[in-house]
Formats: sequence, C-alpha cells, structure tokens
Amino acid sequence: MTNIEFKAFPKIARLNREMIVTEKIDGTNAQIHIDRGADGQWTLKAGSRNRWITEKDDNYGFARWVHENMIELAELGVGRHYGEWWGAGINRGYGLSEKRFSLFNVNRWCRPGTTPIQIPDANPLAPKTYQQIPPGCCDVVPTLYRGPFNTDAIDNIVEILAIDGSIASPGFTDPEGVVVLHVHGNYLFKVTRENDGVPKSTLTIHAEK
Repeated sequence: MTNIEFKAFPKIARLNREMIVTEKIDGTNAQIHIDRGADGQWTLKAGSRNRWITEKDDNYGFARWVHENMIELAELGVGRHYGEWWGAGINRGYGLSEKRFSLFNVNRWCRPGTTPIQIPDANPLAPKTYQQIPPGCCDVVPTLYRGPFNTDAIDNIVEILAIDGSIASPGFTDPEGVVVLHVHGNYLFKVTRENDGVPKSTLTIHAEK
C-alpha cells in the first residue's frame, strides 16, 4: 500500500469573536526585515509587496528612506515589519507633501500621541502586555473599531469614513476604505468605499493624456 501522508482537517475559527477595523491607506505595500548577527550588527532590508528593493532599484523611494532612517528603525526589533508607504506622489497622495510609513500591526504598535492599550489574551493567567510606541519616523494605521465581529458595524464605519474623511490624513475627503482583521481566525479582509463588489481585474483604468 502506498504510504500517503495523513493530513488532519484544520480547526475552524469561531466567527463571533473579536475583530479590529483599521483604515485602508491607498499607498504601496512595504516591509522592513531586521536581523541582528552574532557580532551584534544590525541588518535592515527593504521590500515592496513582491520583491526586495534597493536604493538603485527602488519603489517610490522606500529603500532610500529605510537607509536614511536605519538607526531609528532598528528600534522596531528583529523580525518582519509590514506597513503602507504612502503620501506625496503615491496613488491618492492624501494631500501630503511628504511620504509616510504606517505599520499594520495595531496589536503591537500604538499610533504616536495615543496611550498604549493592553493586548487581549485568551489566557487569563498570562502576564499583561501592552502596545509599544513605534520609532518617531513611523506611523501606525488608524484603528477605527475593536469589538465583536459585526458586518453592520463594518458598513457603518465605511459610511462614517466617507462622510468624515480620512483619519490617517485629516482633511483628506477621499479615503479608500477599511481592513478588517478577524482576530481568532487571523484572517484579513478589505472593504473599499467604491467598487467593493467589482473584481479589480474588471475595472477600467483611464490614463491621463
């Protein structure tokens, strides 16, 4: 009989658990990989959504920004740090004259100027841990809601965002939408204000002449 590897059916996450809704910023996906060798030297690499980038082969200047801020960025610690590189000259632009890097992990990081909150833990005996304050050169995507999973709440948040404008860039009236993190399942979903039910591949792009 052929030796076939046994694979168990995966556990199913419970839907009615916590969700975190953050503003979806229309920039370009970016990441910073940080490592520290046995000699104590820090190594930082910059990446876009699909590849590693360098100052000579850059993506909207992100690799150059990482190099210029590498000492401060080392405070993020060892690991991969994902975020959005956005602002002047990138997609919506948000009325900014500069570019910004906003971290995605709102469980770990709090936005500058806000008070760190306790990170929920299913184990009541676990020691209390709190959000960290990111390096001064970084921002964090705004948290718009944290509570039980509820699609009506998501719709209401998107509607409020459409009325009040961007939280990430106050005064900008054309925000893109939201990202929903289902905490128990560790699934990410996005909801956009416009064309949310239309596959991106079917949208017609009108280029300026």
